[in-house]
Amino acid sequence: MASQQLDGAAILDAVYAVIQDRQENPKEGSYTTYLLTEGVDKILKKVGEEASEVIIAAKNTDDNELVYEVGDLLYHLLVLLAAKGVTPEQVYAELRSRR
Repeated sequence: MASQQLDGAAILDAVYAVIQDRQENPKEGSYTTYLLTEGVDKILKKVGEEASEVIIAAKNTDDNELVYEVGDLLYHLLVLLAAKGVTPEQVYAELRSRR
């Protein structure tokens, strides 16, 4: 992925595109490839771990820790979406319908 400034949902879409690329073109040594190869159960385990880490970080006073952990959770959620064949746009549409 080219190094460029991406704002808002564009960065999520860009990360999702890399995840999709790893699905279609597995890369040895890639953590994303590893997760996708291991399957949904492994991805769900990581989502659960990251969600717990977000909760702990939110209870602490360091907002940088919270930002870091939410980034990890979002990444793992994007991997889960890709593994299940769901796109971020579907999630965006769901959120728009609630607005």
